[in-house]
Amino acid sequence: MNLEKYLSITPEIAEAIKSGKPVVALESTILSHGMPYPENVEFAHKVEEIVRGEGAIPATTAILNGQLKVGLTAEELELMCKGEGVGKVSRRDVATYVAAGLPGATTVATTMMIAAMAGIKIFATGGIGGVHRGAETTMDISADLQELANTPVGVVCAGAKSLLDIGLTLEYLETMGVPVLGMDTNDFPAFYCRKSGFGVDFNVESPELCAKILATKWDLGLKGGAVIANPIPVEWELDFDEMEAVINKALELAKEQGIKGKATTPFLLSHIKEITKGVAFASNKELAYNNARMAAKIAVEMAKL
Repeated sequence: MNLEKYLSITPEIAEAIKSGKPVVALESTILSHGMPYPENVEFAHKVEEIVRGEGAIPATTAILNGQLKVGLTAEELELMCKGEGVGKVSRRDVATYVAAGLPGATTVATTMMIAAMAGIKIFATGGIGGVHRGAETTMDISADLQELANTPVGVVCAGAKSLLDIGLTLEYLETMGVPVLGMDTNDFPAFYCRKSGFGVDFNVESPELCAKILATKWDLGLKGGAVIANPIPVEWELDFDEMEAVINKALELAKEQGIKGKATTPFLLSHIKEITKGVAFASNKELAYNNARMAAKIAVEMAKL
């Protein structure tokens, strides 16, 4: 393995990792493919502020100029937010984008990969990818799930995106031996909603216990990461039945227009935003802030161990 050639870590983050300070990885797909410009610039800065406010260091990842970036300058962040010619990069695309020098936004899977390469153990995102509805015929299953099975990073999320088949996503995670921990909840959240109708494996009542479980898992040599399900704050929650109707409408549109593969999620999210007149977009931002806050708290506790 020749990581030095490809891995570019900012001095602040490199120093923090070396001295065992808390660091939280952040993805860039939410910036380039999940939100419009310039709202995403404001969002990116606020997420980093929240992480710092809890005593951890933010590490936004991306692929730029043949480098796996851990931490971005203000100019690089702006470039990712403008999203011009920026690809959505999952595990299979990483080598191509690096070798060709193409700009790439990191998904959950690639952010986990890069975080693990850098030695970062905690990552905050919106919601993980999973098994898509109708996957028994399309085989559309997010690479995020395989990454969770193999890469030692704890992923703080508001559960799985509600446009997925959540039951099958949880079955897949169980098969792959990935623990699904609920942050002070017995219910597995469904992104915009605090409940999905499914449970978590274990209700973790504090960031301290969560950090201890992750450290124990890796001390025991158990491979892979963990899903840390952190429900959306009550005041930003959307009605489950209403969201189901909106999602079904967006899924019909995707089918009519022949949208497939990695174009599916950005398409659905933009249509959900449109159909809900921006209400879902506001909730999306708030759950991401909430996850960044929780991830920083867990990272701080992990640094103490």
